[in-house]
Amino acid sequence: MLINIMYHHANSDACSNPLPMLERHLAYIATHFTTVFPGDSLEKPSVCLTFDDGYSDFYFLIFPLLQRYNLKALLAVPSAYLLETCDAQPQTRMGFKHDDLFANWQKGTFCTVEELKIMLRSGLVRIASHGHTHTNLLETDVDLGQELLASKEILEARLETSVESFVFPFGKHSPALVAQAKAHYSYVFRIGNALHQDFLGIHGVNYRVDGDNLRAPDALFTWQRLLKYRFKGWLKRMRRA
Repeated sequence: MLINIMYHHANSDACSNPLPMLERHLAYIATHFTTVFPGDSLEKPSVCLTFDDGYSDFYFLIFPLLQRYNLKALLAVPSAYLLETCDAQPQTRMGFKHDDLFANWQKGTFCTVEELKIMLRSGLVRIASHGHTHTNLLETDVDLGQELLASKEILEARLETSVESFVFPFGKHSPALVAQAKAHYSYVFRIGNALHQDFLGIHGVNYRVDGDNLRAPDALFTWQRLLKYRFKGWLKRMRRA
């Protein structure tokens, strides 16, 4: 069994979890599951932790929890918002509201190249592309070459790492977009509640359970939730059968 989980923040005003709740949640996962990167073998019930956007709180708040509990995570980064380094204080960088983070990216609201490289060296974090500008790829006049391929090339060059996964911004995709993404990436992810057998996904797409706004550390893993995710996965498979 594979559960892909999507998160964004800790201690933010939206799309977030309070840090104590997130820590209890990650401690529960460390006790009951194995965390994996895309492509890892799945010998035990496994969780793929995925964090979208690469906000600075990932480095300052979440990465220390990954180290404490020895957990792996995939960080989806939009390549247009990379600063090499930033001298601003962590609380300043994390002090913007969620809706203002992209507009203020030059003030260090995202992880820097320097910070991303530190996390990569730990072996606990891998990088996925989240497009170049974090644009809904279903909109008109989108430069798909830039969003799909250039984002990968930029991330690989600046971070000196291989980027094998793509996470659709806002979860927006189509069969044609999946095919185009799969031409450059081994694994593609989107929003959507479903369980998986492996990283082949459902019709080539890995669906992710929403891990923001948790009400309890084990809220995603009750038998009722797991049954719901299994059923939704079955429905998604049948719709394209």
